[in-house]
Amino acid sequence: MGPLSPTRTMRLWGPRSLGVALGVFMTIGFALQLWGGPFQRRLPGLQLRQPWAPTPGPAVPTCPPRQRLVFLKTHKSGSSSVLSLLHRYGDQRGLRFALPARYQFGYPRLFQASWVKGYHPQGGGTQSPFHILCHHMRFNLKEVLQVMPSDSFFFSIVRDPAALARSAFSYYKSTSSAFRKAPSLAAFLANPRAFYRPGARGDHYARNLLWFDFGLPFPPEMRTKRGYPHLPRDPNPPELHVLPSGTGSRAHTLDPNALFHPAPTTADGHSQTSSPAALDLGSSSFVQWSLAWLDSVFDLVLVAEYFDESLVLLADALCWGLDDVVGFMHNAQAGSEQGGNAVSNGGLTTEDRQLTARARVWNNLDWALYVHFNRSLWTRIKQYGQGRLESAVAELRARREALAKHCLLGGEALDPKYITDRRFRPFQFGSGKVLGYALRSGLSLQDQEECERLATPELQYKDKLDAKQFPPKVSLPFKTSKLLTP
Repeated sequence: MGPLSPTRTMRLWGPRSLGVALGVFMTIGFALQLWGGPFQRRLPGLQLRQPWAPTPGPAVPTCPPRQRLVFLKTHKSGSSSVLSLLHRYGDQRGLRFALPARYQFGYPRLFQASWVKGYHPQGGGTQSPFHILCHHMRFNLKEVLQVMPSDSFFFSIVRDPAALARSAFSYYKSTSSAFRKAPSLAAFLANPRAFYRPGARGDHYARNLLWFDFGLPFPPEMRTKRGYPHLPRDPNPPELHVLPSGTGSRAHTLDPNALFHPAPTTADGHSQTSSPAALDLGSSSFVQWSLAWLDSVFDLVLVAEYFDESLVLLADALCWGLDDVVGFMHNAQAGSEQGGNAVSNGGLTTEDRQLTARARVWNNLDWALYVHFNRSLWTRIKQYGQGRLESAVAELRARREALAKHCLLGGEALDPKYITDRRFRPFQFGSGKVLGYALRSGLSLQDQEECERLATPELQYKDKLDAKQFPPKVSLPFKTSKLLTP
């Protein structure tokens, strides 16, 4: 059978076909345990989505906007900035959000429909439909489909594992036991097994965090062996476009095979280099099946390193206007690259290149995700049209810059110590300062309202939406004297 595509019908993913395919490298029991629920993208009889095609004609959408949305908010991948767009879009139009009781849906446990505030199972009472599900969760398709209709637009975002590792180490240093024990990220990646223990508290942040967030099962050997698994070399490697740190918009082409090859690591006092050939083909099949399943589930996966390009494609896919995806960066740490420039071999020191290679090897499943969705993004860019995309990106950036100058004090993100209004001060976590925004004075009432939507951090915005959807009930005091008076 040829390569699987999102246009295949659900019957190709039925239990029988799936069991046969996965039986090559795992037992039927293991396959059913891992894939029985979430592997089935749609309910029986439903079709998978149609092939994507760019919107033709003028920039103003002529199709009805998509407003049933599922956004998998991955960690440390620029997802807070996407969440801000969704908050603003839904708030302006009175759409109903599927909200957690607090700020996450039971993370790191797999998502459960019962964790959605105001959710009632079928037959358990009437409820208004939800339009947007977008807060942190570990993806669990079976339960998501209890909350959202199966024809919702599913999308997410990924980031180069090397850049993600740098951000995660800083942000989750106190949360992950592996990171907490390591004196530095370089020391951790030089000998990760000295610090990392699968299943230890918070250690899902320390390895293959994207894979974990997507709710995917891990290959058996990653859970049972103490080896250092690697992905096999691809005989036909795709072109991978990444932006080197500190450069402009020029794209470089890397050979993923060179990056799949493991860098020397230190274990038990000895220098070791594992060969990719040491990994059996079972893992390769496991990864390919996982990626094919994700393709059948997600309509679009954004790439943080091409954030603005991704937003243009998102607006086109949703039949939204460009203004709907113009916003500010949120939850960025001071000193980090806003917009998520990729980590590449260009312009890096030898030590940085080694750290980058080791981070991609240690997070090998995330690297497979990243390569896969980087490839699919550039396929869509070619279909959309490079010139058309560049024009739209330039317009998006110009609008963002104009909004920043009009709305923001200083026209840019600020150190939180300069943000006196608690409504706009972002939650501080990790070792780095999380930047936020302060509004200029003298704005008109209408501009003030719009600028507030743009500048409000995710936690405060979630509280705002919560109060809007679930207003506190005010009970009036009983006045017995009036009730008893004829």
